Amino acid sequence: MLTVGTFPIAMVMHQPQQRRQVFLALSIEMAGLFAAVLVTVSYSLLLARHTGSVLTIWVPNGVVVGALLSVPRRKWPHYLAAGFLSFLAGRVLGHGGLLGNGVAVSLALGLCNGVEILIVATVVRHGFPRIAKDTRFLLLGRIALGSTLVACVASSLLAATVQRAANGLPFWTTTDWWFRSHLLGMVIVATLTLVALLQRRRMLGQPGRRLLLLRDVTVLTLVTVGVFAQSRYPLLFVVFGPLLYVVFQHRFPGLVFGIAIIALVTSVATALGAGPFQLIVPATPAHQAMLAQIFLGVLCITALPVALALADRRRLARRVTESESRYRLLADYASDLVMRIARDGTRRYVSPSVKDMLGWDVREFLDYRPELIHPEDRERVATAVQELWNSGKPSLTQYRLQRRSGDYIWIEALVRMAPSPDRPGEMELIYTGRDITEAMEAEQALADSEKRLRTITDNVPAVIAHIDANERYTFVNGYVREVAGQAPEDMIGKTVQEIRGHVLYVTLKPHIERALRGESDTFEYEAEYGGRHRYFQTTYLPATTGNGQPSGFYALTTEITRIKQAEQQLSYLAHYDVLTGIANRRFFSEGINIAMRHASIANSPLLVMLIDIDHFKHINDTYGHATGDAVLLEIASRLKASIRKTDLLARLGGDEFVVLCDDIASHEIAETLAEKITRAMDTSIIVGPHVLKVTLSVGAALCRDAGSVDALMQRADEALYRAKERGRACYELSVTGV
Repeated sequence: MLTVGTFPIAMVMHQPQQRRQVFLALSIEMAGLFAAVLVTVSYSLLLARHTGSVLTIWVPNGVVVGALLSVPRRKWPHYLAAGFLSFLAGRVLGHGGLLGNGVAVSLALGLCNGVEILIVATVVRHGFPRIAKDTRFLLLGRIALGSTLVACVASSLLAATVQRAANGLPFWTTTDWWFRSHLLGMVIVATLTLVALLQRRRMLGQPGRRLLLLRDVTVLTLVTVGVFAQSRYPLLFVVFGPLLYVVFQHRFPGLVFGIAIIALVTSVATALGAGPFQLIVPATPAHQAMLAQIFLGVLCITALPVALALADRRRLARRVTESESRYRLLADYASDLVMRIARDGTRRYVSPSVKDMLGWDVREFLDYRPELIHPEDRERVATAVQELWNSGKPSLTQYRLQRRSGDYIWIEALVRMAPSPDRPGEMELIYTGRDITEAMEAEQALADSEKRLRTITDNVPAVIAHIDANERYTFVNGYVREVAGQAPEDMIGKTVQEIRGHVLYVTLKPHIERALRGESDTFEYEAEYGGRHRYFQTTYLPATTGNGQPSGFYALTTEITRIKQAEQQLSYLAHYDVLTGIANRRFFSEGINIAMRHASIANSPLLVMLIDIDHFKHINDTYGHATGDAVLLEIASRLKASIRKTDLLARLGGDEFVVLCDDIASHEIAETLAEKITRAMDTSIIVGPHVLKVTLSVGAALCRDAGSVDALMQRADEALYRAKERGRACYELSVTGV
């Protein structure tokens, strides 16, 4: 298809035609409104002019308001313009022309009418944007009447001001007759116009009842004409009966035709000086017009609420019918079993789903059959039903019900009390039951699975827990009793901080935050439980729901106290001498390498003292190895007491010891330390009955930048050799670079 821009050519060509059609339709509507207002204005003014009476009812404003309420708000400016122009034209016809200040007065009065029309139309449209079958007509009537009173007061005050200024008419007299005629016209004509425009063809009555409508309206017309054709008897009350009959029989069409005919006959007869109002002597035309207005007002007050109430009743009845239809449709075609149950157990209604659910026909299931309930559930169901009848509160019960095939299915029944729809004053039970057999089987399988899982987790030698996003325990296995002495049920719902304490929580908090961010984390920590210091290893794993949403984390905690103790024991054995408890050769090697690196960086000297026990082999050979071990232990103790706390004492093996010292400022300090070590053996060692005189040979090397550990140890070893050559029980000091 050829296009212009993004619109098809056919669409572009079709738019002017649519606009012409819309314009033509709007023109026809405005022409009709113009004609209706013109006729009513001319009729009212001509009748008042030629009869010399006061207007009984002002029709044009009601016509315009009814028209506005039947069309969208966007058409209002056009309708108001048409109404205003037709009002001016009607003034010309009604008064025989506009001369002098008549133009200004007509324009001003037209604006007064416009104010009245806009107030009523705006308020009603605001409260009821759409008027249809489901409208609350009684509320609509109250809002419309209230807005009409306000609008008529406003327009009458404005009109009285205009007439006072232009023609010198009495202000309150003008206000009075304007208000009464406009109020009556608005109530009657606006209602009738709106109903006529909304009903359209239905105004002629429902098909098949149109002749009845014509008959009843004709009777009402004859009665009304008869009442106002004579002036001898006050027969106004006779009109009420036929009018209410027409309203009851034909609703809004009857109201429109009835009120219109009575208003027309009443206003014409009153203007011509005929009818029962002539019985009041003396009475001026103004008094008679007021009586006619009162009469028509009473008619409206009587008939209009009846029509509105009938419309509301029809609306409510329609809603009830629709609700019942929907309920019946849902009940008949729902997969759930729906029943109405009387107090004696009789089923007043059973949905057809009973066939698919239980295999029973509806008629077979209408009778009360308690034997179909599983024997283990009968007492519980009977108790629930009795409590429901006593309390009136809804009941949700799960029980087993027998199918026609003999097997049982699980039913979840929601039962509540409700007034019986066909037995006034009686209550019955509304039962809705659904098959939950699969759900119950799945629930039982889940319970069995959870039981197996609980059995496994409770016997795993580790604490397994789930902690939600708020750091609250939602699951803890039974092994927590062995570790912490706490019951799992006492921990559920409490936070980690409440269970583990503030001090330990500070340690756990960073790991918890990582787990809540979706990161796995394994760490170790120490804690006091049951008066014992314990070590634990914990792994935090992020937890998610079935749809992948975070749901906290899992915690797997294992006690590793024995492992830690074994590690500590192995570390001790690897670094300390078993006999003396001081450092061994390995510990010394690690220590001197570290000390050499620090000394190299700080350019500071190191002191190494190699120590040999003089003639130790003789002690072993003479007194035994037990005595030798006692001597080694005593010497280690004396050496430890002779050195500084920062110095490293180690046993290299056999009778060889070594001392490593840093922070030695001069060779004098080194000599003092070596002297102190040799002097430590001045006192004999007593081992059992033996008093042993033991001496030490010490080779000391004080070096700055020795180059390597081996070089430093070599210098100390050479010094030790010289000390032994001197006769033992002494020390030799080698100083380099200090």
